[in-house]
Amino acid sequence: MSSDLWSFSVDTYSRRGVEPVCLHLQSTGVNVCLLLCGLWLGERGVTCNDQRLQLLRDVAGPWDADVVQPLRALRAQWKDAASEDVGLNDLREEVKFLEMEAERHLLLRLERLAQSWPQCEATDLSAWLEGMAAGAAPLDRDALHQLRVAATGT
Repeated sequence: MSSDLWSFSVDTYSRRGVEPVCLHLQSTGVNVCLLLCGLWLGERGVTCNDQRLQLLRDVAGPWDADVVQPLRALRAQWKDAASEDVGLNDLREEVKFLEMEAERHLLLRLERLAQSWPQCEATDLSAWLEGMAAGAAPLDRDALHQLRVAATGT
């Protein structure tokens, strides 16, 4: 397992079946960076509790709303036009890169917050995933289960 959250996230996201379920959950309002952080914390044995969930949400929420979402919205807005305009497509690819960089910075912030939390105490990935996805309407537990299976093989 990767020791840092960014490497863990890249490795996990590249596993078969993870990307489509993450994109589905993202379309329902779930923050995929928080989900990946939850998987990382769960696999490290960090106990999930309401205080930790709230601390992570407090870090992720403003950054996601102010930085990641506007970049994602711009990239989506340009999708159709960029298919017919090479220059716009090049700009869209740069926006996509910036969006990924913004997500990387968010993951670094989440890792810094959680780095001192005790490890090897618990192994309940479902608690982390459901806690991170809380607030999405409706909570898609089947998709969260699919993510857990695709990400961990269990």
